[in-house]
Amino acid sequence: MQLVLASASPARLATLRSAGIEPVVIVSGVDESRVSGLPPAELALQLAALKCAAVAEREGLPEDALVLGCDSVLELDGQALGKPDGAADATARWRAMRGRSGVLHTGHSLRDTGSGRVVAATASTTVHFAEVSDDEIAAYVATGEPLSVAGAFTVDGRGGAFVTRIEGDHHNVVGLSLPLVRELTAELGRSWTDLWSP
Repeated sequence: MQLVLASASPARLATLRSAGIEPVVIVSGVDESRVSGLPPAELALQLAALKCAAVAEREGLPEDALVLGCDSVLELDGQALGKPDGAADATARWRAMRGRSGVLHTGHSLRDTGSGRVVAATASTTVHFAEVSDDEIAAYVATGEPLSVAGAFTVDGRGGAFVTRIEGDHHNVVGLSLPLVRELTAELGRSWTDLWSP
């Protein structure tokens, strides 16, 4: 059984590989601006569903594959924060986030190409941010790391030192909840361990 990851995220790929799964990566190419005006958790789920569907409907997929679409947003003050619009936006976000907590929502949509069945759910993890200085924010933004990730931070890179505590699944903050994907796989009547690479 093959897992197809409908995402360009190196962090999601690394998370699956560390869990013993070598997925086929097919980038969805979905225009995320098509979906807006939803609460953050619902936004993440809808975007994940769009990405999953875009890849699952392509020609030439393995007949016995599971296609996984994911999308993450950080909820802060009720707002959904995806990738920042540039360095100035990332800097402003960090000034708003420091010393506070936000909720990282990752939508997961999983389709069985054999049966056509789809299951989906959102995992939510509370992230507590350090009281970082303006100089630390400037140095972090200058690395470019926060510019390409939801919420303008990583927990598995340079930004990890600026996250003081996590309540919930650590993997979810990286962009993919392994326990949730295992549950969704079981919901489809499949075995998580069958996805492990030999």
